[in-house]
Amino acid sequence: MALRRVPRTPPVPVLGRGSRRVPRRRHNDPMPRSPLDPAVAARLKRNADGLVPAIAQQYDTGEVLMLGWMDDEALHRTLTTGRCTYWSRSRGEYWAKGDTSGHVQHVKSVALDCDGDTVLVKVDQVGAACHTGDRTCFDAGELPLGGPAAAREGSPA
Repeated sequence: MALRRVPRTPPVPVLGRGSRRVPRRRHNDPMPRSPLDPAVAARLKRNADGLVPAIAQQYDTGEVLMLGWMDDEALHRTLTTGRCTYWSRSRGEYWAKGDTSGHVQHVKSVALDCDGDTVLVKVDQVGAACHTGDRTCFDAGELPLGGPAAAREGSPA
C-alpha cells in the first residue's frame, strides 16, 4: 500500500466577533496597517508583538477593572467607536468588550503613560468587566505582604 502525499493547505481565516473575517496572526507576523492617527502611533512604544497593555478603569470611581492588549488597530477602533476593542493574544483576533456578554465598556477618555508603553482607558462599565462574571478582574484577593522588607518597616499597612 503506497502512501499519498497530502498537499498543505493555507491557514483558514477565523470568523471574528461582529461577523467580520479576521485572519489569525502568527506570533511574529507584522501588524497590519491601521488608520490610527500617525501622531498617536508615533507616541506608542509597543512590545515585540506590536502590542501595548491597556488598563480599563471606571471613570467615576477610579476602580481598576481589567487589563487587555491593544495594537494600533484596536486603539483606533477604541478611539473612533467609543467602545473598548482589544486584541486577543490567545485567539488571535479583535474583540469589542461586551459583544457577546453585553458587558460593554463605554469610553470616556484615553491616555498614554509617560513612556508611551501603556494605555489607560477610562470607561463607564456596564455589568461585569471580568470573564468570570466579577465586576473587576482584581477581585481574586490580595497577596500577603511580608518578607524581609516588610519586617524591617514594621507591620504591613
